[in-house]
Amino acid sequence: MTIVLATRNPGKISELSVRLDGLDVSLVTAASLGAPEVDEDADTLAGNATKKALALWEHAGDPALADDTGLEVDALGGAPGVHSARFAGSNADSNDNRRKLLADLAGAETRTARFRTVLAYADEDGVRTFEGVCEGIVATEEAGTAGFGYDSVFRPVEGDGRTFAQMSAEEKNQISHRGRALDAFVDWMRAADPTPHANP
Repeated sequence: MTIVLATRNPGKISELSVRLDGLDVSLVTAASLGAPEVDEDADTLAGNATKKALALWEHAGDPALADDTGLEVDALGGAPGVHSARFAGSNADSNDNRRKLLADLAGAETRTARFRTVLAYADEDGVRTFEGVCEGIVATEEAGTAGFGYDSVFRPVEGDGRTFAQMSAEEKNQISHRGRALDAFVDWMRAADPTPHANP
């Protein structure tokens, strides 16, 4: 069985490949198939993930797995949330996004936040979604060089004080939002009689 991964982010591809290694599937990427990029203009993470998975399923004809992830910061009213990848502007990169986040939180008394990932799996039976959440705080400065995105400023509650970017991939995957969403997906795939359903 072939599953097409919608993400073009090398870091995400690596995480997905490691987590799905125990399944009897072959993984290919959207980029390798020449699939067009999808405009992530939905109002929710689930909406974006579903939109990408369906578009890829229609393009490739193979089951497709897409995700959308957001960092929800309580002091910012849940922002950047669904706009995490474009927090500092449409042409911003991860460095710009982290700098804006730290600037916006300067002097904040509360720095609690959470990463939320929604995976969407699309095939001939429709779409099924899986969610993972990791609670933590936004650090006052960057630490670590591993990972990607906001990893260098996020300290998970279940960790030992290090940011995601200071952890090995294995350590991060044990407690991360994406790891938990993938665990739910893998459990479903391994179930004796999974029954996908179309989301409204």
